[in-house]
Amino acid sequence: YTILSKVHSDRNVYPSAGVLFVHVLEREYFKGEFPPYPKPGEVSNDPITFNTNLMGYPDRPGWLRYIQRTPYSDGVLYGSPTVENVGKPTIIEITAYNRRTFETARHNLVINIMSAEDFPLPYQAEFFIRNMNVEEMLASEVLGDFLGAVKNVWQPERLNAINITSALDRGGRVPLPINDMKEGVYVMVGADVPFSSCLREVENPQNQLRCSQEMEPVITCDKKFRTQFHIDWCKISLVDNTKQVSTFQEVIRGEGILPDGGEYKPPSDTLKSRDYYSDFLITLAVPSAIALVLFLILAYIMCCRREGVEKRNMQTPDIQLVHHSAIQKSTKELRDMSKNREIAWPLSTLPVFNPVTGEILPPLHTDSYDNTSMPLMQTQQNLPHQTQIPQQQSAGQY
Repeated sequence: YTILSKVHSDRNVYPSAGVLFVHVLEREYFKGEFPPYPKPGEVSNDPITFNTNLMGYPDRPGWLRYIQRTPYSDGVLYGSPTVENVGKPTIIEITAYNRRTFETARHNLVINIMSAEDFPLPYQAEFFIRNMNVEEMLASEVLGDFLGAVKNVWQPERLNAINITSALDRGGRVPLPINDMKEGVYVMVGADVPFSSCLREVENPQNQLRCSQEMEPVITCDKKFRTQFHIDWCKISLVDNTKQVSTFQEVIRGEGILPDGGEYKPPSDTLKSRDYYSDFLITLAVPSAIALVLFLILAYIMCCRREGVEKRNMQTPDIQLVHHSAIQKSTKELRDMSKNREIAWPLSTLPVFNPVTGEILPPLHTDSYDNTSMPLMQTQQNLPHQTQIPQQQSAGQY
């Protein structure tokens, strides 16, 4: 039932709606379209890639997919035609690119979708095979072996492969390149008889519990697949199209639903004017008044509650004020010295107060006194109001 065809230029194929269609783009065929290697007798193994699109459009139809792993492998077109495309010829443009010579060759594939008499098959089952990639599953031998295993456990009169989908297209993650891991593939098959008891075992409460705990369910017919196909029975999907689900829902009348025979009455053209004064007060006036009150409170705290410099000086010890005044004067003198080095002797080198009595000492000279010729530091003998420290005399004077 699955149509497999080899590539030929401008070939017509006739797949059936609802049945898997596979078309192989063989590199060997397109090698004849490109010139051989310069050396005679040398085997040509050019890397060739393919681009497929619907004639007049940049992409393929929604039901048709394409895959090619490497430039040295064949390309595969696959998909399941739909009933909407029955009787409409679909022309696929196939462009082959030679990656060594950068030459191209183009062929057309005309797909004439036919209607199937038994479409759709009422009973459909979708299997997830973990140890296969999509291009491996599309091979006629592998797909035939899988359909044979399904037929043994299902025993239908008619069995078709409906569709094949890579796990990456279902939101799966790319496997790690270790231990020859596979991405996995979903295979949907259809039959004309109800599901067998073996397939129904996945719906048992015990197996459902094991699947919820990420454990392998117990399936009696798993050994018929295990030799070649590793099936994840927790992801199997069984669809019975014979049970028609009614889509009619009784309408419960309530707000927003007009009664039967009611007429829609739009509002009149003459609308009443609306007073926005209350909205203005709520939106602008009230926040502005609150902001003004907060501003006045802050201004009173910042401007009217200041203690002042005099009160601060009264609560500060005199010695601390003297230190602070000396630091300010020294800073001012240093700034003046950076502008003009010919200035008076800096007061920062003079004693500020008597080290014994703590009495503030008057300056040695007025601000107008010219002492530029004086040394920067005075000796101990020149400093007035100093306490003389007795010198220790030698023992020979006594």
